[in-house]
Amino acid sequence: MSNYDLITILGPTASGKTLFAAELAAELDTEIISADSRQIYRGMDLGTGKDIADYTVNGRLIPYHLINIADPGYKYNVFEYQRDFLDAYKTIKQKGCLPVVCGGTGMYMESVLKGYKLLPVPENPELRSNLLGKSLEELTRILKSYKSLHNTTDVDTAKRAIRAIEIEEYYAHTPVDECSFPQLDSLIIGMDIDRELRRKKITKRLRQRLDEGMVDEVRRLLEQGIQPDDLIYYGLEYKYLTLYVIGQLTYNEMFSQLEIAIHQFAKRQMTWFRGMERRGFTIHWIDTRLPMREKIAFVKAKLKEI
Repeated sequence: MSNYDLITILGPTASGKTLFAAELAAELDTEIISADSRQIYRGMDLGTGKDIADYTVNGRLIPYHLINIADPGYKYNVFEYQRDFLDAYKTIKQKGCLPVVCGGTGMYMESVLKGYKLLPVPENPELRSNLLGKSLEELTRILKSYKSLHNTTDVDTAKRAIRAIEIEEYYAHTPVDECSFPQLDSLIIGMDIDRELRRKKITKRLRQRLDEGMVDEVRRLLEQGIQPDDLIYYGLEYKYLTLYVIGQLTYNEMFSQLEIAIHQFAKRQMTWFRGMERRGFTIHWIDTRLPMREKIAFVKAKLKEI
């Protein structure tokens, strides 16, 4: 039995981490906890790249957690992720299994691996009123003046920037309760994908998801009463596809701008993961092009090292 509390598999978008996590979980007879800030939403499937089919290995569905747990339009946050993660983690451990965490949202993973003490942050109407009307550039400058863990590179709308400032302002003036998050010792595996291969896979995957009906998915969400601004808030696919559906972008503009945005997002993910290494995490990088059996053998060997 491993001395680790869990295994974490991280990597940028289109690096094959979900398929690898599912194959590994099948090998170890365990379950997966998702660490993706958008896959928690029901009905947001193609746009978030859920790849649910990847969770079936040799005809067996690998149990997964923290996917499809909130309604679109809801503003789920990292505090709620910590709480829900702990519930899923305890459930899996009670079965005598070694949980596998898999995802690309660095802040979510770091919040549970480092045990950030986080609190739910209420809305601050006065602060929001003062920030209303400021440009995204001004808001980003304000956000950078705070020293907390918020990822300023991930703020691509004024609405998101205002919420981020609201969170930072709250933490700056609120004593954080010392109710500690448990210290978890994780084996961390990083999916190392060549930059050019990553770019090709991102573009191919984008075309594939559009062919599978990603535009219709966004139309359906809007028809269900989700406000365009609420979908745009989620960024990337939902931002650009919504702008296309409501007539603010042509199809070609949407495709090219979204493709660029996903490439930039993948770079930001890698920047976060490299930052995790500077902050003391040991990430064992594995070449995504290796055969699946070799990748699984690599992880199993690492599990035996301590």
